[in-house]
Amino acid sequence: MAHDEMSRRENRQLAAASATVGPWRTAAGVGAVVGATALGIGAISGHWSLGMLAGPAGWALFFFFLVGTVGGQLRRDTSERRLRRWANDHPWQSALPAAGGLLVLDMLAQLLLGDAGLFGAFFLALLPAGILLAVAGIVGSVKQARTKD
Repeated sequence: MAHDEMSRRENRQLAAASATVGPWRTAAGVGAVVGATALGIGAISGHWSLGMLAGPAGWALFFFFLVGTVGGQLRRDTSERRLRRWANDHPWQSALPAAGGLLVLDMLAQLLLGDAGLFGAFFLALLPAGILLAVAGIVGSVKQARTKD
């Protein structure tokens, strides 16, 4: 079946499935290191409060999703050919689940750990999610263009 003949539901399922092929253990390690570094820098400043955890949590989440998503797009294993082919043909759609996950989790971190209200937390989380979507989409598009040549 061609990609154009797939339903929206099938495309969403493939997008979610393509998000699972990334190097998530490595991404968790990178996120933990970045978050701990940001927390250490915040602790040196001497401003101790619960709000000082929101920024490092946001950085950790961003790098976790960035490494997992971009690493998944750059992988060359052939274990899931159909899934890999779909992700290569739809780089922006395959980046959406990670950007959405970052948006939700970062918003919760800003809301629960920071001083932001609901709308403030949403807008604070929107920028990193947009940057993640842009970076992952561009990396996927470049990979798609290079494989077609």
